[in-house]
Amino acid sequence: MHQDGLPPLRRRLAFATIGMALFVAVLDGTVANVALPPITRDLDISPLDAIWIVNGYQLAVTVLLLPLARLGEIVGYRKVYLSGLVVFTLASLLCALSHTLPMLIAARVLQGAGAAGIMSVNIALVRFIFPASRLGRAVGRVAIIVGVSSAAGPSIAGAVLSVSSWQTLFLLNVPVGILAIVAGSKTLPATPLSDQRFHWGSAIMSAATFGLTISGINGIGHSEGLVWSLGLIAAGLVVGTVFVRSQLRMDEPMLPVDLLRRPIFALSATTSVCSFAAQGIAFVTLPFLLHDELGRSAAQTGVLLTPWPIATAIAAAISGRLADRFNPGYLSAIGLGLFAAGLVSLALLPQAPSDADLIWRLVLAGFGFGLFQTPNNKVLISSAPRERSGGASGIQSTARLVGQSTGVAFVAVILGLVSSHPLSVSLALAAALAAGGILPSALRRYDPNAHVSAPQAERAASAADA
Repeated sequence: MHQDGLPPLRRRLAFATIGMALFVAVLDGTVANVALPPITRDLDISPLDAIWIVNGYQLAVTVLLLPLARLGEIVGYRKVYLSGLVVFTLASLLCALSHTLPMLIAARVLQGAGAAGIMSVNIALVRFIFPASRLGRAVGRVAIIVGVSSAAGPSIAGAVLSVSSWQTLFLLNVPVGILAIVAGSKTLPATPLSDQRFHWGSAIMSAATFGLTISGINGIGHSEGLVWSLGLIAAGLVVGTVFVRSQLRMDEPMLPVDLLRRPIFALSATTSVCSFAAQGIAFVTLPFLLHDELGRSAAQTGVLLTPWPIATAIAAAISGRLADRFNPGYLSAIGLGLFAAGLVSLALLPQAPSDADLIWRLVLAGFGFGLFQTPNNKVLISSAPRERSGGASGIQSTARLVGQSTGVAFVAVILGLVSSHPLSVSLALAAALAAGGILPSALRRYDPNAHVSAPQAERAASAADA
């Protein structure tokens, strides 16, 4: 039987490793967007070609998440995590040293592969770092890191680029990566191993399914050829159908269909996709709303958007503690209600709102999003058996990427088809996606002792009696 968490000091150091690596991995998914203009000038390339600097990273992460999560169950989450961290750190150095577009794209793809190793098993490792009684707080801290790093990426990139070159954005990862590798090699726990073999056919089909589908979705979002984009999505769905059917015949599949058969797990994953799609819609729509419709400057827009990630971080910290004491399903439902209310209030903005009018609405939406994410992720990861934590962790990260990409595509479609108040329509759609999960979340039946060992259950019962 595996021990219930690490000793306190080692636990703090191990989570610090998780936090450092996850922050830079998520951050690098957004900072490159801001760096594209100076990169295009420096390398003398077209903006259209430069898009692959962003897409290459995102595709590498997306297609490798589930295969690496499965590999973690076989060889150990610690090994996959540290290997991903080494690859990410070396690739970051290569990005900074790149002097041609092909070299930079190749380095970004390699960097994305390393980031996939980090993201695919981070929640699985957290489950073995912290005792079950503190899992909600731990997941809350992960939500803070992901939320703040993804939302603050443009601001951090802008600050760095105002005083240094674009290469610095990648060089900053190197000392952080080295520190995390040294700390992680001494503190991250060894985890139980599966006796199953890695199935390469499943890995190829998983990569093709998500690679084709996300490429098609991104194509719509970036206004590429609609027919081509829809063709990629259709091809991804065809391959995905074959992939799912093959996974149904396996005892421990790479695509965790065994977990998705559990209603509470499937519901948690689905609501996660919808919430991140709503967030993706908002993050694309709000800059246009503030800058183009309300006349705020670029600097003012950046400052006004800051309350959202701050509110998300505060809510994630609060809901992490609450999720260890109260029904996570109820907390998730309350969070989604606040998130939807904040989005509706933004869609119904008056014609000339003050900064205060904007800020309270952004705080409400961000707080609701953070309040939902932590308990929902706790249910998702803890509703899976410990030996399938890798599959649950992979699904959690995949849900985020699929949701965000889908949200961007929705905005592109609305901007192309809706002639009257398209930004308000986009925010209304985001509110509908958030509101759709309120009732199902509240009706979830969560048993915190469903996947702990008998001795652990006895200890939990004794603690409750005391």
